[in-house]
Amino acid sequence: MSEWKQWAGLVIRLVLGGTLLAASWHKLKDPYASVMSVRAYDLLPEPLVKLLGYSLPIIEVLVGLCLILGLITRVTGVFAAGLMVMFVIGIASVWARGMEIDCGCFGDGGAKPGASADYPWEIARDVGLFLMAGWLVLWPRTKYAVDNVLLHRSPPSGDPERILDVEEVH
Repeated sequence: MSEWKQWAGLVIRLVLGGTLLAASWHKLKDPYASVMSVRAYDLLPEPLVKLLGYSLPIIEVLVGLCLILGLITRVTGVFAAGLMVMFVIGIASVWARGMEIDCGCFGDGGAKPGASADYPWEIARDVGLFLMAGWLVLWPRTKYAVDNVLLHRSPPSGDPERILDVEEVH
């Protein structure tokens, strides 16, 4: 893997992980507001609204921390991609139904007049974050990752087409 991909992966890990941590912070401060945000989408039955509302910030923290640390990067990239798909579907759904709600991504959520003007930007943001997560799924090996220590590997050098280092084969 080329050096620039490793550096790009580090930046992506930090941006994506930091975004998830920032989003979780607001939800953790007021868990009930997180439930209200999920409820505002009017997509799930009440037991699932509560389950998702209370668990989403915890999932965001775990995925965000793992990304920042570079721990099980490919797996957390898959989880981050899944979260972004879920967020895009939710926002697109309320937009298609003509609802005006704050997405609740970094705050309280709920009714918000004129919110539909923000939906294209929110979807674009989440698609961008999805693409970042996809990068980490395809190229999980990054600079300054805990994975490198736990898997006893140094960042690869040499042929960028090599998938495994010589030490990993033996």
